[in-house]
Amino acid sequence: MVAVSPEQRFEQGSESRSESPAEERVAVLLMGYGEVEKYEDFASYNEQALNLLTAKFAPVPTWVYPPLAKLLAVFDLHEWSHQHGQFISPHNAIFEQQRAGIESCLQEKWGERVKVFKAFNFCAPHLPEQVLAEVKAQGFDKLLIYPLLVVDSIFTSGIAVEQVNQALAQLADGTEHWLKGTRYIPSFFDRTAYIDLLTQLVEDKIKEDLAVAHLPSQTGIVLMNHGCPHKAKGFTSGIDESQKLYDAVRERLIYKYPLISIGWLNHDTPLIEWTQPNVTLAAKNLIDLGATALVFMPIGFATENHETLLDVDHIIGSLRRWRPDVTYVRMACVNDQPEFLQMAADWADPLIADLLEAEAVSVNPKLTATGSYAHAHHAHGHSHGEHNHHH
Repeated sequence: MVAVSPEQRFEQGSESRSESPAEERVAVLLMGYGEVEKYEDFASYNEQALNLLTAKFAPVPTWVYPPLAKLLAVFDLHEWSHQHGQFISPHNAIFEQQRAGIESCLQEKWGERVKVFKAFNFCAPHLPEQVLAEVKAQGFDKLLIYPLLVVDSIFTSGIAVEQVNQALAQLADGTEHWLKGTRYIPSFFDRTAYIDLLTQLVEDKIKEDLAVAHLPSQTGIVLMNHGCPHKAKGFTSGIDESQKLYDAVRERLIYKYPLISIGWLNHDTPLIEWTQPNVTLAAKNLIDLGATALVFMPIGFATENHETLLDVDHIIGSLRRWRPDVTYVRMACVNDQPEFLQMAADWADPLIADLLEAEAVSVNPKLTATGSYAHAHHAHGHSHGEHNHHH
C-alpha cells in the first residue's frame, strides 16, 4: 500500500472523501480561562477558580471556598461595576474570534475533517465537561487538547488537562472508551514566531506613539508576565518559562531600547511569596533610570482579560498621579491578530496530521482500576512508537 500524506489525501477532493463515509476527523479543544459576563455569576466563578487555582499554592481548607467566593464577589462587583462603569470583560468575545480564526486557517487545509471547539475553565456553558459531551455527540473520536495559554504551568495548561481528564472519566461508558486518539499542544512561550510578533508589535507601537517625542534610550518597556507564586506544592509554577519568554523578547529589543524590565502582574495573596518586580515597581525603576515614556506590553497573555485591562489601568493611574510628566502607553495582547491566528493554526497542523494518520487505540476504562492497562494495550497489538511524535 502506497503511503499518502494527510495533505495529499485532503487535496484528492470530495470524490475520494465520499467513498469513505467513516473518514477520520479531529476535534480541536481550544481552552482558555473565560471570564464573567453577568455579575451574578461572580460567586460561582470565584469558587471554581479557588478550587482549581488557589488550592495549588495556598493552604486554604475547602470548606472556606463557598463563603470566600461570595466575599470576593462583593469586591469584584465594586471594582467592575462602580469603579469601572459597568465593566464587562471582552475576554470571551475575543476568545471566540480566536477560535473562529484558528478554525478557518485549519479548514483551509483540512476542510470539514477538523472542527475547533472552545472550552473555558470557569464559565458554563463552556466548561470542558459540557464541551466534550458535545464533541462526543458529534461523533468525533480523535481529540487535540489545545490550551491557548502562553506559559505551561499548573495554573494554566495544568488545570486544563485536569479538567479534560475529569470530563473524560465522566463520559466513559462501557468497556471501550469513545476516544481513539489524543494529542496535546504545550504552551508557546519559546516559539520563535510568537516572540518575533511580540517584538514587532512593541517596535511598531513605539514608532507610532512615542518616537517623535522620546529618545530610544528614554523609552522604557515593561514586558508583563502573569505573576506566579514561588511555591506551588511541587508543581511547575510557570516562573522559569515566563522568564525565558521575557529574556527572548528583551534580547531582540535591548540594542535599540536599553530600558527594559520584566513586570509581574501578581495577585498579592497574603502570606504567599509572589514574583518580583511587580509591574508598579518595574515601572518606577525605569523612571528612576530616566525613562520619559513607558510602554506596558502583556507578553504572557494571549487574550485580553480584566488583568491586562483593569489591573494595568489601575497601575498606570497610580503612576500618573506620582509622575504626571511621564507618558504611559498600554498595549493590547496579540488577541485576534491574523499573524497570531495563523501561527496558532500552524502549530496544530503536524499533530492533526498525526492524529489522522495514527491507528486508533482502544482503551478499556474498566481496566484502569486493576492496573491491567499495559497488558490490554499490548494485546491490541499497538506499538508505543506512534505516541512519541512531536513531543
